[in-house]
Amino acid sequence: MACHDRVTASTTTSTTATVPISVGTGPLSASDVVAVARDGAAVVLAPGAERAVAASRRVVEALADDVVAHYGVSTGFGALATRHIPAERRAQLQRSLVRSHAAGSGPEVEREVVRALMVLRLATLATGRTGVRPETVRTYAAMLNAGITPVVSEYGSLGCSGDLAPLAHCALAATGEGDVRDAGGRRRPAAEVLAAAGIAPLVLAEKEGLALINGTDGMLGMLVLALCDLRRLLRVADVTAAMSVEALLGTDAVFAADLQALRPHPGQADSAANLRALLAGSPIVASHRGPGCTRVQDAYSLRCSPQVHGAARDTLAHAAAVADRELASAIDNPVVTADGRVESNGNFHGAPVAYVLDFLAVAVADLASIAERRTDRFLDVARNSGLPAFLADDPGVDSGHMIAQYTQAAIVSELKRLAVPASVDSIPSSAMQEDHVSMGWSAARKLRRALDGLTRVLAIELLTAARALDLRAPLTPAPATAAVVAAVREHVAGPGTDRFLAPEIDAVVALVAGGGAVAAAESVTGPLA
Repeated sequence: MACHDRVTASTTTSTTATVPISVGTGPLSASDVVAVARDGAAVVLAPGAERAVAASRRVVEALADDVVAHYGVSTGFGALATRHIPAERRAQLQRSLVRSHAAGSGPEVEREVVRALMVLRLATLATGRTGVRPETVRTYAAMLNAGITPVVSEYGSLGCSGDLAPLAHCALAATGEGDVRDAGGRRRPAAEVLAAAGIAPLVLAEKEGLALINGTDGMLGMLVLALCDLRRLLRVADVTAAMSVEALLGTDAVFAADLQALRPHPGQADSAANLRALLAGSPIVASHRGPGCTRVQDAYSLRCSPQVHGAARDTLAHAAAVADRELASAIDNPVVTADGRVESNGNFHGAPVAYVLDFLAVAVADLASIAERRTDRFLDVARNSGLPAFLADDPGVDSGHMIAQYTQAAIVSELKRLAVPASVDSIPSSAMQEDHVSMGWSAARKLRRALDGLTRVLAIELLTAARALDLRAPLTPAPATAAVVAAVREHVAGPGTDRFLAPEIDAVVALVAGGGAVAAAESVTGPLA
């Protein structure tokens, strides 16, 4: 799955993505979703998609006079599904559904998340399995292309019957109600922004309100973005681990391919291969290789880096497989089947996505935990193989990186709390009709926070390891790790007396988040696994 380096959530539409993403020619790829959500790529509806949408709409319209009740067409919703709705009130039914379900509360959700859920809902609408009209599909595409981002709040989704409140806020905006962010990031009334963009507000017809809100698009969008970010951070973790092994006078012998093959997990093999490439040609490692070295084996946080990083990689691979299956899904209730039936189902339940979001939060917490343990070894004279206490210039007068490690420890502790699964915390709703829910939206929200924490923990390890490598002079690091130190030094000065440390940490956080640390290493190693 292709990925783009993460940037701070922006309020404006990016102009970096110039190739429109075709919707309706088959499942969207994860890279397509990232391009639309994060890079502002435009979307274009495939001709076949409009034909499929029109065909399914004819099925729904044929039910208008059917005496048999059809959920979402001629009935109420949730626990109110037993109420028959007469034909003259069905447009009001859809309008009322969207208004009542746009009940989110709390801080505003990031623009990239809203764009991701909108393009994913558009992709489902374009399958021709939801019964909406072609103009409804065109409206969502037009909103994305105009950079119109509905205001969606943090709280409101239980991750079952879809991400109801977040999707309802998007549907409400399409009808010209509620607030949106325009392409310049300004919060304005939806009707005003739609009019300025030449987009007519939707007047919802039978089933359309339900089709616009009944999907796992929010949690799936956040999963796709998280996979992109974690894939990059796993390479960063290998870079920082290699720098720590090197600066702590550890051995690279344990990363040998034949030793790793004794336990053939693919992620472990990839991580170990990265470590070998990063440490290749290191004069520091060579300086203590031989009969004079009395250390038998390194601490677990050094020696077992490929095992821990590899387990996280394999967890990511499983989550990516789930995401790909979900991207190939058409989620609505009821759905219009290929043979023209309109059937209720349970495909909106978010459990498959919620589980892997929780799995990833566990992996993220453990990656941060082992990175913090490697950092801590640098600061203790009993364990850092001859470096000054806390890597301080004048220990006692200077405190060096003492409190940087405190910051790491605080984040790691928070990540452990964020690793508590959301998906086991079902809570009944809708008068016990919806009596088991996935909490997948909540799992996704905490994973985004966890990834931010991991970025910061790895940045502090990188900053600390770079300082330690400089303190090993006149010995020099491997070409690859030296390139990373050089990239750090473009933003942060080398060892010296204590300075205001927070801006230096922030500078390296930006280097990690923007892909600069990995790019520096790969300028020597070539692409890392």
